[in-house]
Amino acid sequence: MKISVITAVYNRAATLGDAIDSVLSQQSVKLEYIIIDGDSSDATPEIVKQYGEQITRSICEPDAGIYDALNKGIAAASGDVIGFLHADDWLADDQTLRRVANALADETIDGVYGDLIYVDGENPNEQRRYWRAGEYDVTRFRRGWMPPHPTVYLRRRCYEQFGNFNLNIKTAADYELLVRMMVKHKIRMQYIPHVMVKMRVGGASNASLKNRLAANRDDQRAWSINGLKPPWGLRLTKPLSKLPQFFAAKAGARS
Repeated sequence: MKISVITAVYNRAATLGDAIDSVLSQQSVKLEYIIIDGDSSDATPEIVKQYGEQITRSICEPDAGIYDALNKGIAAASGDVIGFLHADDWLADDQTLRRVANALADETIDGVYGDLIYVDGENPNEQRRYWRAGEYDVTRFRRGWMPPHPTVYLRRRCYEQFGNFNLNIKTAADYELLVRMMVKHKIRMQYIPHVMVKMRVGGASNASLKNRLAANRDDQRAWSINGLKPPWGLRLTKPLSKLPQFFAAKAGARS
């Protein structure tokens, strides 16, 4: 089994090396690593070049945003399984992809996901939120739950059968893709009870109140464009579902 990891990057020279190193350090796995650079103007292209042939493929050209870049990565990928690692993030340990491969050794499983920790952007040792995903249940999805997208690995056949990221959804394109895959088409997912990714705080959908409101509208559309009735109160339940992450982070900091 070959796992394709895709990193979309634009002007992230300060953090990209951490992401790359975490992928290249993975043990006991057949790996394809693809970097899609949206024509960065900082030192990002030079950093990618420093890794030479350790990067399976790199594409540097303008794009229409992160989801357009990720779609380019999917098109370029040849792995049996596809996952994404953003340029501000890193895989939690060198066994992460081995756990993915072990879970997907069961051919009846279409995809996996795990836990994620948010860390302070300036001090990565400071834990801000702990996203303990837990087992999948469609009723939880209807109450605002979703798996942490950076921890999701799907078989390539899922994209071939059900499509890539919908660029019309903008900041909620990852949520829409998961609603489409997991709720509409009922692909079979398995939870890996380990921290898979550490993520620096931030993100396009949370960058401002305006963006957050736009993301809330797109959350509703993620259901309706798939012929599904949006859950009642989604604009409230989805943000509220994140509150336990902050309490879990505080508990972890005290332990």
